[in-house]
Amino acid sequence: MTTDFRQQSSFFPMLLIGILFFVFGFVTWLNGALIPFLKIVCELNEFQALLVAFAFYIAYVVMALPMSTLLTRFGYRNGMTIGLGIMVVGSLLFIPAAQSAHYAFFLLALFVLGTGLTILQTAANPYIVCIGPRESAAMRISIMGIVNKGAGFIVPLVFAAWILTGMDQYSEEALALLSPAQQAEQLQALSNRLVVPYLYMTAALLGLMAFVYCSRLPEPDLSEPEPAADAVTSLVAETEHATDAADKNDSDWRAIWRHPRLVLGFIALFFYVGVEVIAGDSIGLYGQGLGVAHFGILTSYTMAFMVAGYLLGVLLIPRYLSQSTALVGSALAGILFSFAILFSSTESSALSAWTLSLAGVPEVPDSVLFVALLGFANALVWPAVWPLALQGLGRLTATGSALLIMGIAGGALLPLLYGYLAHSSGNSQSAYWMLIPCYAFILFYALKGHKIRSW
Repeated sequence: MTTDFRQQSSFFPMLLIGILFFVFGFVTWLNGALIPFLKIVCELNEFQALLVAFAFYIAYVVMALPMSTLLTRFGYRNGMTIGLGIMVVGSLLFIPAAQSAHYAFFLLALFVLGTGLTILQTAANPYIVCIGPRESAAMRISIMGIVNKGAGFIVPLVFAAWILTGMDQYSEEALALLSPAQQAEQLQALSNRLVVPYLYMTAALLGLMAFVYCSRLPEPDLSEPEPAADAVTSLVAETEHATDAADKNDSDWRAIWRHPRLVLGFIALFFYVGVEVIAGDSIGLYGQGLGVAHFGILTSYTMAFMVAGYLLGVLLIPRYLSQSTALVGSALAGILFSFAILFSSTESSALSAWTLSLAGVPEVPDSVLFVALLGFANALVWPAVWPLALQGLGRLTATGSALLIMGIAGGALLPLLYGYLAHSSGNSQSAYWMLIPCYAFILFYALKGHKIRSW
């Protein structure tokens, strides 16, 4: 039986979904610190190292359809429980992966973790959209984003303190002084550092799975059409009802292609997740290449700027900014910062050093700082696209949500493209040019794409 959220308090669902978003952030943004770590352990180049992102995010494409079917059959609460159980398996797989130091085993564990997150994301995002008024959905997703990226800010710091201490002995120069047998022994000892942290993660996921299973999380009602407030919205509603009537004569996965704002929203999210993952996961590799000593915590810089962006979203949407206006500003900021990365110095200027000193964090080269600032530009894209893309889908909301989740494939493919460009050109900085067309499409969706109601 579905529950009308307007007739009950949304505090408990928000709290539980907030916990899940913290888990999303913790597991997802651990990759930013894991990539340079595995680059050392498994002796990889930039392209090979970014296969971490590929293995993790490609699960959202491969598993989105079966996971959405699972969600439809068992319901949202049971689906979340199953997703957490799959993540427990993925976390456990890291233990033999660390003990063997085999890169393919690490990639398998990451794929399984991504599979579990697929069903959690497919369930959690429409929950946040439908838990209150549509016009404030971006604000609610922004709150979840603060939780998510707050976890992303914390995890690289914890990972660096726990795993990345004493890394000088694992530099290329230090390892070159050792015999092949000694090198293998050193790298195996480094790989084994992952065992205990992933045992703790397994225990935490098991506890959360039990909590979700025993909770009374209500099933959302996704079937009611939105009320029309005036002549314009009435006409839109009639159009949507006619489309919905046509949809009923077709399967859900064929019917959703008749909704341009959903399909274009999927493409916008594909580009967005790609640039978000590049900003969060490549910054450590980029800093490592420039000789930044604290490269393991650079993902925290990106996450800190994302949290700042989300806070602005909570304060400004919808009272001062519409969701589409926020999306326009985000796309323009992304284009601006992308150009700044390309043309800024690979040394730290007095201005950037002073700015970071105010925040109490170590300074970085100017171009690294602009990579981190992409986090600020990215913050409001996800919260704005979801409600715009899902508007008026009615009974197709769950299927539309699964399609949007598949847009996370951008996080698998675009970082690989960045890694290929960086490795083939020998210049990681110039490879960031690929971000510009991605932000350009997001700008198109913000200005026009989300308004298109028929092909």
